Amino acid sequence: MKKILANDGISQSGIDVLTAAGYEVITTNVAQEQLISYINENKIAVLLVRSATTARKDLIDSCPDLKVIGRGGVGMDNIDVAYAREKGLSVINTPAASSSSVAELVFAHLFGGVRFLYDSNRNMPLEGESNFKGLKKAYAKGIELRGKTIGIIGFGRIGQEVAKIALGVGMKVIAADKYMDAAELSVELFDGSSLSIKIETIPVADVLEQSDYISLHVPAQKDYVIGKKEFGKMKSGAAIINAARGGVIDEVALVEALDNNKLAFACLDTFENEPKPEIKLLMHPKISLTPHIGAATLEAQDRIGVELGEQIISILG
Repeated sequence: MKKILANDGISQSGIDVLTAAGYEVITTNVAQEQLISYINENKIAVLLVRSATTARKDLIDSCPDLKVIGRGGVGMDNIDVAYAREKGLSVINTPAASSSSVAELVFAHLFGGVRFLYDSNRNMPLEGESNFKGLKKAYAKGIELRGKTIGIIGFGRIGQEVAKIALGVGMKVIAADKYMDAAELSVELFDGSSLSIKIETIPVADVLEQSDYISLHVPAQKDYVIGKKEFGKMKSGAAIINAARGGVIDEVALVEALDNNKLAFACLDTFENEPKPEIKLLMHPKISLTPHIGAATLEAQDRIGVELGEQIISILG
């Protein structure tokens, strides 16, 4: 029986697909430094990870029984993908499974931002009884999203899902993407009907200058996508959301832009230093915070588990 180690967990639906096909699924969480020996001692054929576990060259070289490395989610920056494939391993991921979940989190942050929920939820427990009228006045200048412009940098699957929600809210959508000139979006409605709309991409500089809100949906990379120069191009009073990858925003420049009121607020689901984000970010009164939970919905995890299972079965039989 082939063994699968889902080191960062897998949904029950994924386990069911794999066990029905004759695989043994192990969900023990093995510490990174013990992972190589555990894989070898238990003759693990498939290693499944999310963002917590890494699969680097040393692991790939040291585990001859390993046939497949899978990432539950989109980004595979925690896996040495090219090297693994050179060594004959299959490397798989689930790029479409969590798109809707991430997009909904973007809007959870965005709705919370324009109505000050990120700050209100901190202060109501402290002052709600003693300073109700003061807090009411402090949070009385909310803004509607309808009619505003959202700029999406990175217009792949997740960026397009963000665009669909934005269209439903009544926002103008503009987008930039290095690899795409236009995208045809199909917005599916509750009754099974759908609407189609074509969005042509424009340069990043134009997105920065024209947007009221900017949402990032780009992979991890060496350089910042948004730094001091880019913040300077944005509208005064704009806001930025990063539910993509830590390290795509210069966090020092972000705090500066918030402190000098260039930005009204920021929303962060990912951070340069995970799992220990900078205290300046965590304590900042203008930042809405979540601990990298973009794909963490029950529905997305079910889709991820099933999709990984089906891919493994198609590769290994």
